Amino acid sequence: MHEHIEEADLERVIPAFYARVRQDPLIGPVFDAAIDDWDHHLGKLVAFWSSVMRSTGRYKGSPMAAHAQHRAVLTREMFARWLALWGEVTSELLSAEGAAAMQAKAATIAESLQLGLFFRLAPGAPPQPYRVTAEWDEASLPQALRQRHNTKAGTWGLLRVSAGSADLVFEDPPARVTVTPGQPAQIPPQAWHHVELTGPVRLRVEFYREQPPG
Repeated sequence: MHEHIEEADLERVIPAFYARVRQDPLIGPVFDAAIDDWDHHLGKLVAFWSSVMRSTGRYKGSPMAAHAQHRAVLTREMFARWLALWGEVTSELLSAEGAAAMQAKAATIAESLQLGLFFRLAPGAPPQPYRVTAEWDEASLPQALRQRHNTKAGTWGLLRVSAGSADLVFEDPPARVTVTPGQPAQIPPQAWHHVELTGPVRLRVEFYREQPPG
């Protein structure tokens, strides 16, 4: 849960943002063609952002599936415009901390959606992640990653460090892998593990549907 985001913030930001979206000449027509009931849709979006920013679990659905229905008309330019408007509205209506958090999360979500919608592998190309987390440091690394957890069946993880180092600790068989810039570490499906930090670090996790490079 993000301490700078309240439900009232979401209920204010989401309608204001989509009012601006609907006026935009590039992406407004796409949204208006896709959405029949705006009141219902705005409620779903508030629930989505409540789940993302406040860990409420209110949203039940698949953003990727929803966007895939409109793959034929979506472009990268549209995602860039969406993010630009999101930056404007969140900066206008939220605290600096809250706006920065919402903008960072939106950028991560947009990156994941674009990978799913637009990326096509050339024959023989290495696997690409279907999801990439935000980049965390020693203060923002989620507690869930510091505790015992595993990936789902069929899902590989790749712990990638851009600065400093982190230890990836596996349970069975017991193993400790020190991850540094240029030396990522694979996380096999369903392998129980946790992350340990000993100092300043910047890291992220990438998720794959097959064994990743590294």
